[in-house]
Amino acid sequence: MTQNPLTAMFTAQRTAIEQSQQLTHDALEAQKASIGAVVDAVESSNSAVETNAEFTKGAVEAYFDAVEASLPEDGLDLEEFRGQFEENVDAMTEAQQESLSAVAEALRESEAAYDEFAASYAEVVDTSFEAVLEAHEQTEENVSAMTENVDAVAEEFDVSA
Repeated sequence: MTQNPLTAMFTAQRTAIEQSQQLTHDALEAQKASIGAVVDAVESSNSAVETNAEFTKGAVEAYFDAVEASLPEDGLDLEEFRGQFEENVDAMTEAQQESLSAVAEALRESEAAYDEFAASYAEVVDTSFEAVLEAHEQTEENVSAMTENVDAVAEEFDVSA
């Protein structure tokens, strides 16, 4: 049985409206996921900073060892330089980690605020789409009733002719 062209049109419109609603929810979820991914990336950067600091210390320590090996035994004492370098690297590492922690905290707060916004927005979207679908259903009913009335009048006209 073929579907009434008006019914098919209204079904297609309703489907498009429902898909738009779902796409809106999908976009909100994608945004939430991307914010979470950024937070995770920033938080994992702390370990990269620590690894980089250890690598740098090791490389410079090897450099100091090589320099000391090339100097005469009563030559320059590099312990003060070593100590100063390690202090500087430790201070830089700590500053970077504090900065990353502050950024991660700000992002977590933003993520929480976005989650609240997204929940409220989704509620408004659902309410709006429900209203549109109700109006659409009412329009479909009105058009169907009007079509039936026009068909009935047309039949009466054909019969009287």
